[in-house]
Parts: sequence; C-alpha cells; structure tokens
Amino acid sequence: MENNSGKKGSFTLPGESGYEDLTLKLAKKWGADVIRDCDGTDLSDEITKAGYNIYSTLCVVRSDNEWAKKNMDKLQQNYLMSFPATSTSDNLEINILNGYFNKQFIIDEKSNPKEYWQVFDRTTGKEVPKEKWEYNNRIVTINNTIKWHKYTVNFLVFRIWEEISMYNHITNNWGDKEHLMSIDPIYEESQKHILGLLEKWLLNHPNTNVVRFTSMFYNFCWIWGEDPKLKHIYSDWGSYDFTVNPLSMKKFQDLKGYKIKSEDFINMGYHNSTHNPPTKIYLDWIDFVNSFVVEFGRKCIDLVHKYNKKAYVFYDDHWIGIEPYSKRFTDFNFDGIIKCVFSGFEARKCASVIDVKTHELRLHPYLFPTGLTGEATFKEGGNPDIDAKNFWINIRRALLRQPVDRIGLGGYLHLVEPFPKFIDYIEELTNEFRTIKDLHTNDRPHSANFKIGILNSWGSLRTWICSGHLHEHPEIELTNLLESLSGLPFDVEFLSFDDVLKNGISDDIKVLINAGKANSAWSGGVNWKNPKLVETISSWVASGGGLIGIGEPSAIQYSSQYFQLTNILGVEKETGNKIAFCKYNYNNSENQFILEDQVNIPIFKNNTENIYVTEKDVKVLLDKNNSPILTTNSFYNGRSVYLSGFTFSNENTRLIHKIICWVANREKEFEKWTCKNPNTECAYFPNKRILTVINNSDLEQSTSINTPENKKYSIYLKPYGIKIINI
Repeated sequence: MENNSGKKGSFTLPGESGYEDLTLKLAKKWGADVIRDCDGTDLSDEITKAGYNIYSTLCVVRSDNEWAKKNMDKLQQNYLMSFPATSTSDNLEINILNGYFNKQFIIDEKSNPKEYWQVFDRTTGKEVPKEKWEYNNRIVTINNTIKWHKYTVNFLVFRIWEEISMYNHITNNWGDKEHLMSIDPIYEESQKHILGLLEKWLLNHPNTNVVRFTSMFYNFCWIWGEDPKLKHIYSDWGSYDFTVNPLSMKKFQDLKGYKIKSEDFINMGYHNSTHNPPTKIYLDWIDFVNSFVVEFGRKCIDLVHKYNKKAYVFYDDHWIGIEPYSKRFTDFNFDGIIKCVFSGFEARKCASVIDVKTHELRLHPYLFPTGLTGEATFKEGGNPDIDAKNFWINIRRALLRQPVDRIGLGGYLHLVEPFPKFIDYIEELTNEFRTIKDLHTNDRPHSANFKIGILNSWGSLRTWICSGHLHEHPEIELTNLLESLSGLPFDVEFLSFDDVLKNGISDDIKVLINAGKANSAWSGGVNWKNPKLVETISSWVASGGGLIGIGEPSAIQYSSQYFQLTNILGVEKETGNKIAFCKYNYNNSENQFILEDQVNIPIFKNNTENIYVTEKDVKVLLDKNNSPILTTNSFYNGRSVYLSGFTFSNENTRLIHKIICWVANREKEFEKWTCKNPNTECAYFPNKRILTVINNSDLEQSTSINTPENKKYSIYLKPYGIKIINI
C-alpha cells in the first residue's frame, strides 16, 4: 500500500483573514485542497486567490439582521410551556415567561392567544376552558381553579436570538457583537427575501467553489433558562419544536385535513423528544415540514447551481426538515453533505447517506477556546492534540468499515499557534485518513455474511441516529451499542416497528436488537401493546433468528409481563407487582465462547437492576447483587441474549461482537480477521489483499490475527497506531 505521507487533498482547512501566512503554511503542511471560512471569520483575497478551492459558509435564515429587525413578525417561533404553578385559592396568576432566557424569547402577542394557546390543569390532565382564563402583559389569570392543583400555559413565542449565534457569542466572548435572529421561510415575503439575498451573495463571492449551507432553515430545539442553575432547560438535536407558527399550523391543516394544537408540541411538558416514541400527529408534522424544506430548499440549491457553484449542507445546527434518510432527500440535489463528528456512529451517520457525491466529516476538537462542555481546549490548560487523538481513534474504526470522501476542521485557526503538538498530529491524522480512503477504492472490507437489525420507533428515517452526540447522553444503551457496532464487521439495518408489522424481518437479518429504557423510542413503549408485533418476532426467533435485548427491551406495563418478549429472553424485571412471588434460583453458568477471552467483568454504567430469571433453562453468565446482567437462552430453533445495559468500551465492543456471533449461531464468523487483543481491531480488504490493524488506546499494544487459512500475524502497535500489512 502506498504511503500517503506528503500527499495532499481531501482536507478542508479553516482559514482566517489577518493570519494569511499561518493559513497558507498550515494548508501546505496538512495537505489541504480546500480553505473555508467559519462563523466569525473571513477570507482575504490573498487566501481566496492562492489556488485553493473555497468553501463559504452561509445560513440564509440569519444572514440579514436588518431585514429581520424590520420584520419581527417573520421571526421563527415555537411553543413554550410555563413552569407549573400550584393554585392556593380559586384563581391563579402565572407569569408565563418566568424561568426562560429573556434574551432568547419574547411572547407572541400578535396572534390571538385564545386561538393558539392552551391552559391545562396538569393534575387532572384536562384543558381549562378558554372562557376561564385571560391574558394581559405576560400574565395569564386562571379563574375557578382547584386548590392545590398544578396549572400550566402553552404559549407562542418569537425567538429573538438564534441559538448557534448565542452559543458562539457566549463561548467565544463576542462582546457587543450583534445578536443574530432567524427568519422563517414559511412566509412568502421571507422566501422572496432569501432568494434575493442568496443571489446577491453568489454574485459577491466569485471565488467561492462550494456554498456550505449551515444548515438550511430550522434549528434543533435548544431552550435556555434564566437561572444559572438551569442554564439549558431542554435540548434535542432531532426535535421539530422550533418549526411551528400560526401560518404553518394553518398550512398543515389544509394539507393533512385536521388541526394541530399547541399540546401536540408541548406533549404534557415532554415536548416531542426524539427519545420518546413519535405519535402519528408528530410524524405527520415531520412529513409536512420535510416537504416544505425540500421544496424551498431546492429553489436555493438551483440558484447556487445557476452560478456554477456546488451546494453542500452541514448535517447539524439547522438540519431539521432535511432528513437525509427520507425518500425526498434526493430531491434537494445537494452535491455534498458535511457532518460534525465526535464518534464512530456519527461518522457512519454521514457515510451512509445516499444521493450525494461527497461526504465530509468536520472533526473535533473545534478550534475554539473551550469544548461543548466548557472544558479548556485551545487555551491554557488544554491538550488539543490528546483530544484530537481520542476523537480520531473512534472515528477511524468506523471509517475502516465505511468511507467518507473528505475530512476537515472548523473554528479560529490562529488559536492553534501555541500548540505545536496539535499542528504536527493533524498532519499525521490527514495522512492516515488518505490511506484509509484509498483502501476502499474498488474494495470493501470483509464483513460477516449476515445483517444485524436494530429495532426502534424511528427505523431507517433516523439511521445511525439516537439524537445528538455520545457525550450528551452517555446513559443511552442504544447510542453506546451503535458506537461499538460502527467499527465491527457487520452490515446494519434500522427497522421501525411499523416495518416489522408490515414486512416482517428479511432473510438476510440473523440478529435483531432492541435496546433502551422502558417507554423510550429505542425500546418502543406503546408499540409493544400490539400482539402482532410479539407474534412476528416470536415466530422469527423460533425459526432460527437471534434476539438481543438490552436494558428494558420490549418493556411496557401492559400485560402479565413487563418485558413483552420475556418468554424469548427468559428474564423479567421486578417492577414491584411480583414481590410476593418466588423467583427461579440459578447458578452462574459458563459460555466458553462468549466469555473465554474476557479479561475483566463487563461494566455497564447504565445497568438495569432487579432482573430475575423466568425460564428454567436460562444460563446466567454474569450477575450483580443477585440480578442477572448477562444471560443466554434458547427459544425453539433460535437463541437470545439479555444484557442489563451496555456502555461503549474496547472490552465491551469485543463482548458484543462475540454475543452477536453466538446469538446468530455463527460462532465461526468471529474467527475471521479478528484481533486477539480487544484494544486493537483490524479490517481485511480482499481485493487488495491488505490487512489494516489499529490501536484503539493510548498505550502500546501487541496483538495477533489468525487468517481463515490459519496463518498467524503478530503485530506491535504504538499508542493510537495503525499498520498496513500486505497479505
């Protein structure tokens, strides 16, 4: 395999006016073929005319603050629910915006509150009749309340500070810099303005080769609080809460034939979190917004193409409505998609998108003083080279399985100057990436001869998505599982419960995984009340399929069971209603295959407790405090495994690899091109006859690999190292 050291290409550098020498020096060192601008930076003529392709960032809904200030009724809106207030008499006054960040929201007093707002007695769950409440100057007065009942108000607001601008402003200390606002393109006046602004922008950027939309129109939901102890009230990277206003509600009713209400968005205060099973109304709303975003987005992209420029979309920030895994995505006619990534499953999330020519990853750490959680990065106390290595080893293992076309960085380039180790490491990283990219040319790595099906409420619409990044929700079993799967030699398919009910489970899927907490979108919640779903999966496993349940799979307090698939899994969770019943006694069993090379007892930080055995033949491989954490069972001709939780780690990745092979009754698959040391992994490219071995740790590692022909390779790897071996 050719060494890519010294080569260039497939890398995007964030340039910066005022630092031309640094920009061009690092462009050469890192082998960049593209230079981009970022929020808060510009590119001078010296940079744009230096012979590099140029990406220019554009967010069309917050590009003209003067127009936004003159058209405040066209700002983007959303519903908020007032913080619950307890009535102590027969009437109650609620200051509805109390607790919310007053630099983010103002109350919509232009739309009739009696038409668009709702007031609820949350103790009974019933709506308060409109004639029993009044609004005046931030205050809703509710009459004839019931003493000691809790009440809330669903009300419309305008957002007066766009969330990404707000975050960057606060993170990067922008001081007196103007607060940007987002306009809503649902209005014809906004559309006309956006298209005119875009055309003028295109004329004024003759050196731009790629317009990088950041992203399109609607941001993920990010609600900030006034109290420093509750700075962020709610955040969901997949939520459509920020897409609603009176006009869109009317258009929805005209199209779908029924009225949507505030409570369909507030949802008792849960909002429409991606972690909750979506209702039919919410799915209809997603479909409605997606249809509009594609229709108007195509007009923007056609305009970009008219000026002989390419259109890429950033798969973050204002990505809501784009839905890269929807059937409509191809209608955008994007040339490329860019994804900000911390982890392997996010790399797969970008790489798996079809109907675009270019897939690009924006790596971390961003060139900002601090990271997303406030940790020091490019400032005193930061170690950005270590951060970059730790992010890269997770991304790299995913890229060995499925490639992307490009990588790059974002932020303020001048911040790297005091960090020479980071500068040198990025040169090493870019060369590694080019090598991995070349491996996939006219080749694909060896994978198992069967598929894994991931069963959840969203299915293929949210392929490789749980919502957000791994570091935001470390307790979610499925997110951790996907991180492990992102670098394992399996093809993965995402199935919704509706898919299974309609089409069954395809023959090429040998393992079905349901992972998550009860009532979540990932476990399934109310979907498990459908007996046909249980029948379909039971029949499939009985015929030889393999089922893995993690956390609280198939869980709902509904029938005589809590886990609706407990007869297959052979375990159940004590929820308090069977305390009086005796439980099966068990002895810990051995499974030579699953645990034979497990060095340490698996640790799951999201461990589900109070699990007990329900079938006499269940094998308990591991337990904790008399609660099983790893079990196996047979169900007619099929097999099942239960895990009480799952946390991503190198050892746990090895564990799930073996569990998958065992439950599929394909143990020999594990022996093909697998590293002995779980801190290392490999990928074999059969057409090139190249074996690639990686060290997923910050320590030196030795490992060995047995080929299917029983030839053994012994490998030594430096910390974070990679080796390419011609077989």
